[in-house]
Parts: sequence; C-alpha cells; structure tokens
Amino acid sequence: MTRNRGVLAAALALLLVLAGCSAPMMESNPVPPAGSDAVAAPNDDFDDPERDVLGWEGGYWHNESIDVDQSDGLSDEELDAYVARSMARVEYVRGEEFDARVPVNVISREEYRNRSSGGSSDGEVDQYERWNDQVWEALFVTGESQSSGDAIGETRSAAVAGFYSPADDEIKIITDNPESPTINNATLVHELVHALQDQRYDLTKEKYGGETQDEQLAADGLVEGDAKYVEQRYADRCGGAWECVATPSSGGGGGGGGGTPNLGIFLTIFQPYSDGPVYVHDLVDREGWNAIDDRFETPPTSSEQIIHRTDETPVSIEYRDRARNGWETFDEQGVDGADTVGEASMYVMFWYQAQRYGADTIEPRTIGNVENRYDTYNYDAEPSAGWGNDKLFPYKKTTDSETAYGYVWTTEWDSERDAREFQRAYRAILDAHDADERATNTYVVPDGEFADAFRVTRSGTRVTIVNGPSTSDLDDIRPRQS
Repeated sequence: MTRNRGVLAAALALLLVLAGCSAPMMESNPVPPAGSDAVAAPNDDFDDPERDVLGWEGGYWHNESIDVDQSDGLSDEELDAYVARSMARVEYVRGEEFDARVPVNVISREEYRNRSSGGSSDGEVDQYERWNDQVWEALFVTGESQSSGDAIGETRSAAVAGFYSPADDEIKIITDNPESPTINNATLVHELVHALQDQRYDLTKEKYGGETQDEQLAADGLVEGDAKYVEQRYADRCGGAWECVATPSSGGGGGGGGGTPNLGIFLTIFQPYSDGPVYVHDLVDREGWNAIDDRFETPPTSSEQIIHRTDETPVSIEYRDRARNGWETFDEQGVDGADTVGEASMYVMFWYQAQRYGADTIEPRTIGNVENRYDTYNYDAEPSAGWGNDKLFPYKKTTDSETAYGYVWTTEWDSERDAREFQRAYRAILDAHDADERATNTYVVPDGEFADAFRVTRSGTRVTIVNGPSTSDLDDIRPRQS
C-alpha cells in the first residue's frame, strides 16, 4: 500500500457482494447530534446570526431547506448552497466549527486515473515498487506477473468517488460528467469531515501517514472512522429531521467506472472505513468527543487496535540480516528495509485465499458477521487474531542477466496457540497452490502466480517464513542457525 497522505481517498462506493453478504441496513432511529447543546437554534425565518455559530455556514442553517435539484446537474449557485448547508450539518453533528469555507472542485474520472497511475522511470520509485510487490506477494494478493502499484491504482480508480486534498485545502469530486456534475450526500459530508479535521489537526503531519502499511491502516482507522461515523449519523437524520438533496441514479460523485478492482487490495484499503466508525463510536460513547481529540494527538499504531478497540501495543521484534551470496534487503525502503502488514492485512490474506482459491483458512462468508450497526465487514478471524507484531523484509539479488526476489517474514504472536493457528492456516494456503514438501518445513509451489520455494518454521510464539525462487535460495536469504 502506498504511504501517501497527499489525498484522503474516501467514499468507496463500489458495491460489492462478498460471498453472499452485504452491508447492514441503517437503523431508523436518529442518534442525538454531538453538538446539539452548543448549537444556536434558528428562528422560524432562518435569519442569519450576528456571529458565526455551530450549525450555520455561508448563510444556511443545518435544518434550512435549499432549492437544489441534481437531476440536470449542479449549477454553481446550487453547488454553493449545497456545500454551505452540508458544512452547517457537519458542524451540528460533529460539534466543531469550520474555520474557513471549503472549496469543492470537480474532476473527471480519467483525470483522477491519470493522477493515480503514478508511472515513473525514476530509479527510487522503481525500487519502491519492486519492494512493495514483494509485500503484496507475501500476502498472496498479487502474484509475480502483477504490479502491485497497477493493481492498487486500478482498484482505487474504480472505487473512489471523491477525496479531500490537505495539500490544496479542497475537496475534489470525481465524475464521469464534469460538465454536469452531481454529488452524493455521503461523499460530500465525508470529505467535509476531512476538511474539518485538517483545519483542526493538520492532516499533513507525518503521524497521520504511518511508516508501515499497518501504521497507515491504523491512522486511517481514526481519520476515516471519524469521517464515516459522522457520515452515518448524518444519514440517520435524512428523511426525518432533515430533507436531503436527492442524487440521481447515474452521474458523478457516486463512484464506479475505471479499472477492475482486486478484492484483496479493496478489502485492505476498506478496513479503516469498516472498523474505524466502530472504533470512533466506542470512544465517543464511553468518553465523548474529547476522546477523539486525544486520539488525533496520539493516533493508533496498529490495525489490531482498530479491529479490537484496544490500546495493546505491538511487541518488539529484533532482526539481524544474515543473507549471503548476493542477496540483500532494500535498505532505503520501509523501516530499515522492512514493512509491517499487521492483523488487517493478514486477515485479508486468509479471506482472499479462501474465497478465490478455496484454501482451508477461514470461512469466507463470516466476513458478513457484524454486530455493530456502524460496521460493514468482519476482519476478526482466528488465524490473524492474537497478532503481536510482524516484520516483512523483501530481498533482491541482482546479476548480469536479471534480478531475483524473495522475502523473510517474521511474525510474533500473543501465545503459542495463536502462532500454531497462523502457521496451520498459512500452510493451508500453500496446499491450495499444490505445494510439494521437499524437506522438513520446506515447500515448493510448482507453478502459477505464486510459484516459489517457502520455509515455514515456528519457535514458541514466533513464526518465520522465508521465500525465494528455489530451495537453495532459501538458505542464502536466511541461513539456518545451527
């Protein structure tokens, strides 16, 4: 996953039916707004207040009617009214005041796709892409003939309806018809929350990006969870306390179009949008909105914290590179050459391999087993639960003719039972790809996208996976200790 907070991709409107399950229905009873006690009530004529107050923005109260019809696209005047009232409603629900008006611009999906492709001949970019390819290959999501960067770009371009850019301080709505755009309420409200977050917390700070894949998912669990939670509480009031602008069934700002999504990548990207709102709701319910302010000061550091709503911190993993015969790490990438994929990405690995290849890892339909109304999918499963930490080191060996790749993935678990369950499920993935056992704990997948040699060992609570082109490479990438 690219670690880049240049844009906060949101409103993933791709409608997926995963193993026969779909997102739960919203409850009809509205939740009391966070800022209700602090909002100045408008009079019957909706007169403008003498000063800026919560629940009023740009000449519109949160419960004021506006004359906006999207059936023929939004005019500039309609867009101004739509955005202003939506800002007032975000203030009302979130209990925070905007410091400035948020610009909203429309771009075509083709322009967004071109921005997302990010093709470059720069050597450093190429090294990152090759490094990241090994991360996603280790997760059995993209294979050796696939570019993880292309797969991520295609999945995003198919799913993203809009985003907020902290660098530009504006919302960009993606549409197939920029001359006659429409904007879904959910997309607009979600991105306005990001704008409010940026005004209050400054989303360009490094702590909201994360140095590893798992840290990024964790920070996104807070950032996207806050936005999705407000979006859902906003939706609770539509058709009841509030009239909301109707969105035509086709048009812009509704997602769709573009490339073909990779379900493994999609589910990884989507995890903060699914578990994040539950995480935020739990904090607000127990401690109030001040708890969210505290978390933005010190964001969560692992997807485990978001999935299980815990403050448990990852354990330390010491690793010493012992590779030989030309094998080396990508020292300039990740954290000293390593990534941490975390519990959420491990869950996706087991789900994706079960769903696509029939691996005996988890029951794919359990992804729909959710109990909280703010949740969408269930990312909690036995083989990935009990995660303590992990470090994944991609390796390379360059000769005159080619560059070969491999990796060492060291995982630490809360208990030996957790470690054994992870090891069992991982071996089930190898079985699904017809792996042959060539020696004790050593396997070879003979063909296909994941054709490689693997050594899978456990010592107490630690499971270590070594991957390379052949069994002889395994001992060069990670020599066995006597």
